[in-house]
Amino acid sequence: MDESMRAQIETHLSHLDGLIQRGRQIRERLRKSGTNPAVMAETRAWQEHCGTTINQLSGGSKAHWLARSFSNAFLMRTADGRAAEAVPPEEIVKRLVDVLGQAVASLSGMDSGAPSGVSAELPAGSADAAVRRRFEFIHNPELRTVVEQAYADSRRALEQQEYDVALRTSCGVLEAIVTDALEHAGLETLASSGAPAEKIGDWSFETRLAVAEKAGLIRGGCARLPAVARTYRDPSHTNGESELKGAVSERDARRTGQVVNVVIRDLDPGR
Repeated sequence: MDESMRAQIETHLSHLDGLIQRGRQIRERLRKSGTNPAVMAETRAWQEHCGTTINQLSGGSKAHWLARSFSNAFLMRTADGRAAEAVPPEEIVKRLVDVLGQAVASLSGMDSGAPSGVSAELPAGSADAAVRRRFEFIHNPELRTVVEQAYADSRRALEQQEYDVALRTSCGVLEAIVTDALEHAGLETLASSGAPAEKIGDWSFETRLAVAEKAGLIRGGCARLPAVARTYRDPSHTNGESELKGAVSERDARRTGQVVNVVIRDLDPGR
């Protein structure tokens, strides 16, 4: 991917992150104030911003899976499948946040697209449907199920706003898949990339990422990792009342998850 394309994707991801955070704030206000006119006005304005963004990311096509997901967020079905007359504003906000999250997952995994319409190249199908095949590239078959479960756990923690758990779990997934790639390459091959002489299992998290990048196993996506993610294995973050808890923002957790998706794409370019 050229730098222009990468910059466009970064811009989209940053904008989506902002919409998601604002959506969560609006949902909390709706919980507290119900249909307060000021909150409802803010909600409508946010929904319009979401609609504009989704339209751009869908390439203006109402048939695009993302555009359909956006439209469906406003619908509630009865038991017999008919559309109900109204959906509570709080529920609509939750659904739209979920749709934005799907867009983030798709953009994070991209490695190609059109310069003037990055969004139009979003891969079809839901992000959830891709999880099952996401880790087939892992060489250690015993590790695949473990990593797949951890990946799902990280997404669940993010949805439940447990940002420290989401970040730690995402980092664990990142470390596991990078370590698997390093072990498959072998120390002899990695020696020319500045690999330490000791076993890969003894390397720090930062060292594993650096060697994997220098060896060409992954590209530069890890540069986006927030500082708190890089120190997730520090002793102060693993005991009892972890110092990590409360220090992780939603943006930190989401950005770490995005990096995981980018590295997955690096390790499995044909996916």
